[in-house]
Amino acid sequence: MALGKNMDEVMKKAETLIEALPYIQKFNRKIIVVKYGGSAMVDPELQKNVIKDVTLLKLVGFKPIIVHGGGKEISRWVGKVGKEAQFINGLRVTDAETMEIAEMVLGRINKSLVTMVEELGVRAVGVSGKDGGLLKVEKKYADGQDIGFVGNITSVDPKILYDLLENDFLPIVAPIGTDDAFNTYNINADDAACAIAKAVGADKLVFLTDIEGLYRDINDKSSFISRLTASEAEELIGSGIIGGGMLPKLSNCTSAIRNGVNRVHILDGRVLHCLLLEIFTKDGIGTAILADGDELAGENA
Repeated sequence: MALGKNMDEVMKKAETLIEALPYIQKFNRKIIVVKYGGSAMVDPELQKNVIKDVTLLKLVGFKPIIVHGGGKEISRWVGKVGKEAQFINGLRVTDAETMEIAEMVLGRINKSLVTMVEELGVRAVGVSGKDGGLLKVEKKYADGQDIGFVGNITSVDPKILYDLLENDFLPIVAPIGTDDAFNTYNINADDAACAIAKAVGADKLVFLTDIEGLYRDINDKSSFISRLTASEAEELIGSGIIGGGMLPKLSNCTSAIRNGVNRVHILDGRVLHCLLLEIFTKDGIGTAILADGDELAGENA
């Protein structure tokens, strides 16, 4: 009896592996950019599992790039020095002292993630957008207001990322860049991930967020959207239905699709192994945004 039960469990594991096989074959040597932030970054258990998932992607043949945020940790350290975090239209007001703190905190997070990946037996290298001229920016304004050292990406030079991928490293990127005068700027991590995905021709761009995915009405769970095309996403944006923090994220998603990224996924980073469930199973668990004409594809990935 016990043997039969154990065999059932073993067979289920085998079936799961077999289900993943076509996705592993399809995306072998393809680049996937994972934007990592939110609760999945703050909770130690979730953090470990996200890193395990990305490491597994690397080991089965993907070429992952992690782009991480750190907003909550930056706010915590800003508070420690007696400053109060200020935001205008969701953008952090970043004076010179806050920029110094942000760079310190993001650097600390970056190397912590590198260590976690290395502990799992995969070689990783942490860089910021300053390294190799990866991310060039100009000053960003919030409705005409000067918010300090917040950057709007003007160009991406992905050579350093290609070099790392070619030499079998997993790149981990902190969203900091420089302008033409080499001043340092903080960059929204979603913007950085989107720009990098476009520049490297990523097959997938994944946003780990603090919501399950996209809803037509955030208060109506039955209005969940599991997949939509870029054109449908643009219609949603234009309709005014989508608001708050999801609006710029969805704009980034459609921009990525329009610039050659095959698929964009919005996932709830609070769900253990959400990345593997979305990529390696038929049903997936988040929202997938597809290129126009791809809506009839018979698989989630």
